[in-house]
Amino acid sequence: MSLIFSALIPVFALILIGYFFKRIKFPSHEFWPQADKLTYYVLMPALLIFKLSNASLEAQNSFGFILSALLAIFLTMIVLMIVNKIKPTTPAAFTSVVQGGIRFNTYVFLALSGAIFGNDGLVLSAILLTFAIPFINILCITIFALYITNEKLNFIYLLKSIITNPLIIACVVGGSINFLGIDLPVIINNTLEVLSKAALPMGLLSVGFGLVIKEIKSSKSELIISNIAKHLVLPLFIFVFGKYFGVDDMMLSILVLFAVLPTAPSSFILARQLGGDIGLMSSIITVQTLISALFIILFLKIFI
Repeated sequence: MSLIFSALIPVFALILIGYFFKRIKFPSHEFWPQADKLTYYVLMPALLIFKLSNASLEAQNSFGFILSALLAIFLTMIVLMIVNKIKPTTPAAFTSVVQGGIRFNTYVFLALSGAIFGNDGLVLSAILLTFAIPFINILCITIFALYITNEKLNFIYLLKSIITNPLIIACVVGGSINFLGIDLPVIINNTLEVLSKAALPMGLLSVGFGLVIKEIKSSKSELIISNIAKHLVLPLFIFVFGKYFGVDDMMLSILVLFAVLPTAPSSFILARQLGGDIGLMSSIITVQTLISALFIILFLKIFI
């Protein structure tokens, strides 16, 4: 447990520092959205390419590892759809509930997996990202298509959301370099390494800047349902599937960590673009980010 605490504290300290910078307007409100773009389009891809291109991709049972996550995500969405049949809410609100229940914060995931499990954990997490991000994008856009009428929602929009995602591109590039046995020039490799070191600190500070405490509406049943799905239903599903497929202890730990993470800040952007409930989405993101540390400690202590 001391290892988990020593990994959690710096990660969530950076998130709180990011929120503090927002409160004191340091260096400015205009700076952080631009810094987030830099992290998303340059620093994080550099990290993923560097780690995957230099990794040993010989992990056993990676098929069961990936399938456990995808099945758990899909079943969690089905559970939410059933709950919505029993206790219906508005279509816009339901799309935000689903995003809160199945999406995850990439920055927090990579920071914690690297801190707790080292470089091997970071590589396994990057491999999981390659499959989880497009799968979750497909599910979320499908939910919008089923519950909200929007002319933007078509196959082209879905395909574009996947093939233009810089994190997916970086995972594919890094994995391909490794698989093909390509040796990157030392200058390029060292440049990627330097850039990668800035990725997670900047990403976590941006997460803190994105918190909107004043918009939390803790009494809303939709907020409660989304949090139950994210912090209880998804982790239990993923643990059961991980055990069923016989993944090793590190993989199981990473799966549980992946499941219990707060939802992605980018959920707000998708909600705004496609007609979701942006107020509820903002509340879900903020609440999950603030309480996720407790659930991370709880599940890693109980199940690992």
